[in-house]
Amino acid sequence: MPRIISAAEAVPPHSIEQEKVMEFAEKIFNESFSDIKRLLTVFQNGQIEKRHFAKDLDWFDHDHSFEEKNDAYIETAVELGAEAITKCLESSEFLKRKVHFEEIDAIFTISSTGLSTPSIDARIMNILPSSQFTKRIPIWGLGCAGGAAGLSRAYEYCLAYPKAKVLVLSIELCSLTFQRNDRSKSNLIGTSLFADGVACTLICGEESGYEALTKKQSAPKIIGTQSTTMPDSLDVMGWDVKNEGLYVVFSKDIPSIIESWLQPNVLRFLNANGFTVSDLDHFIAHPGGKKVLEAYVSALNLPESMTNISLDVLKEYGNMSSATILYVLRRFMETAQEGDLGLAAALGPGFSSELLLMRWE
Repeated sequence: MPRIISAAEAVPPHSIEQEKVMEFAEKIFNESFSDIKRLLTVFQNGQIEKRHFAKDLDWFDHDHSFEEKNDAYIETAVELGAEAITKCLESSEFLKRKVHFEEIDAIFTISSTGLSTPSIDARIMNILPSSQFTKRIPIWGLGCAGGAAGLSRAYEYCLAYPKAKVLVLSIELCSLTFQRNDRSKSNLIGTSLFADGVACTLICGEESGYEALTKKQSAPKIIGTQSTTMPDSLDVMGWDVKNEGLYVVFSKDIPSIIESWLQPNVLRFLNANGFTVSDLDHFIAHPGGKKVLEAYVSALNLPESMTNISLDVLKEYGNMSSATILYVLRRFMETAQEGDLGLAAALGPGFSSELLLMRWE
């Protein structure tokens, strides 16, 4: 079975405390909401302490065209994407030796926060030494579920091609989609949550020679995946594409949807693989927000401690859309023990869920 043997992050340059973002939001939204002070409690209650952005907070004080924002997306995505790939392939923590980019058979590039044709992976391949025969599989539009979906698609690729070494590169620059003139509550909530982040993982097939590469005593072997889309749920989360760019769609009902819909979804998946929730040692959750993590705990009857790592990532980085679960996964890869069973879960537009079952071996 395919295994995840390395993971790394590239953190955007501007670290901004949540208090500063709240002050900025009050200035922007003050005229639109008479109860702005009450609404701003979402910044304090979400337990996010700081986030990282591609641009300094002053940049958002001014209007920028869709073209300007997208140009900034491409420039930053290439720079941070190349950094994340290099760190992943040269990780002294996870790898016995450097893996050369030329050895990579395929790269799955995940994003929902900017547009680029040629795709970002092609642009990165022009600045990093790479094989001209590497397959490029850009995946756009899966939002917060994208990181988990990328791992699932890479797993399936390595099942078909067991000698393959594959990268999953997630690039999300959510801040660059910010709309100063969108005074909706969805935009206010999004402003309190979303951040920028880039992460990369290396997945190897069973016949890839991973044994000579992996440094840890055990690595997560993917043993099953499940993708599920809820019918008639297009308005739960996503983008409205307008002349000025991408406008966030973010339903207040997401936590309640999780509680009612996710449990049977997860139980079906676990049962199909011969497990129950009580068999899990780790819950590798995409931290969509504090309320989302609480909904996971309630829906699956989990100990709160099983979401501690996800909550720590949320506190330090915010919600980086698809990249966030890869940040969470890397921390589990540092600490999990041989034989541990983990469930990775992420939710995204559609409305959809991506689940992966992993055993550390």
